[in-house]
Amino acid sequence: MIKLIDVTKKYDDMVLLKNFNISFEENEITCLFGPSGVGKTTIANIAANLVTVDEGEVMWTEDAVYSYVFQEPNLLSWYSVYDNIDFVLKDVYDNRKRKEVIESYLEMVELSDYKIFKPKALSGGMAQRVSIARAFAYPSNVLIMDEPFKGLDMKLKNDMISLFQKLWKESRRTVIFITHDVDEAISLSDKIYFIKNRPVEINMDIDLNNESDRESIKKILLTS
Repeated sequence: MIKLIDVTKKYDDMVLLKNFNISFEENEITCLFGPSGVGKTTIANIAANLVTVDEGEVMWTEDAVYSYVFQEPNLLSWYSVYDNIDFVLKDVYDNRKRKEVIESYLEMVELSDYKIFKPKALSGGMAQRVSIARAFAYPSNVLIMDEPFKGLDMKLKNDMISLFQKLWKESRRTVIFITHDVDEAISLSDKIYFIKNRPVEINMDIDLNNESDRESIKKILLTS
């Protein structure tokens, strides 16, 4: 579990977080849901130990190792699909294990036939599939997903969500999922924190494992 306890975070005179508390359960998908610019990414970066706090405490799982999926694929343009994944694994596995892991994930995201292609030869959806495969190939136990489906058309978004769900079921990790899209939040998450205001407040938290009427939840989120 990761916990932020009475955390305060300021940027110059702006108080983004004040005595803020939140927790992320192990091996569950926790969604930070709320409007753009409210502070979702900052909260995730504090949880990932990338941003320091001014006051309060952050508790991490002792062996926490992080990987990221961003809104943009952030692939290295001079590397092939295969080498983009290989790049993050060079210090993790020997050559034989690396090859096995990379080829396994390329098969899972249906890109085995494209492993020698450079990113510029891929569609946006294919590039994002490489990004998701890279994040899962790295042996992390915490995955930060920062609006990874933003800007995709509906069909592609649904394909990416299905792909993510397949990979997550194969290798369950603690996921912090950032979005302001209510359908993404409801379809993917075990728990949703609806955050708003400044300093940030948790307007509501919803445990979707205990909720069957997701249409009602959707209406609540859209009207709150």
